[in-house]
Amino acid sequence: MRDTPSLPTDPVRIGIVSISDRASSGVYEDKGLPALQDWLTRALKNPITFEARLIPDEAARISATLIELVDAGCSLVLTTGGTGPAPRDVTPEATLAVAHKEMPGFGEQMRQIGLVFVPTAILSRQVAVVRDKSLIINLPGQPKAIAETLEGLKNADGTQRVNGIFAAVPYCVDLIGGPYLETNDAVCKAFRPKSAVRPAR
Repeated sequence: MRDTPSLPTDPVRIGIVSISDRASSGVYEDKGLPALQDWLTRALKNPITFEARLIPDEAARISATLIELVDAGCSLVLTTGGTGPAPRDVTPEATLAVAHKEMPGFGEQMRQIGLVFVPTAILSRQVAVVRDKSLIINLPGQPKAIAETLEGLKNADGTQRVNGIFAAVPYCVDLIGGPYLETNDAVCKAFRPKSAVRPAR
């Protein structure tokens, strides 16, 4: 009996946006973009094309960048920075301004994860939205917090203590008409209903 040829993994275009006045002006080195790219490269099995942007905390610029990345075919856009209560923190407002649908569960879970570490996580205002066939998610500004938010928390024996938000991302991307994202379970195991899981390859 002939083996069925395996299907290639869907390619995906991902936008990563670091939002910081000081990093974008060269005052200090941006660490958000390398952290996002490193984590996504480890977490996903798909061939990834990254669209990276480093921009200042300006609402109109943020909104325009998000629209540009969606129009460029990014199925997923992740931002880092600009989500606190300070006057220059305008990332959530700029993100909501381009939304077709808001996805409040992502922000709720991000704050739950952060509160395990610091009580000030309640001050974070990250949001997630859908625009056309793209999922846009605001993440924290620190590389360590980015990984914790995406992966969640594990117990000492390796079992999941708190689910990270990325476990829900692949199925969300399925539902809005994007590519089939396949995760490296050692980094982050995606959850899909059985009816939405592709056969093993």
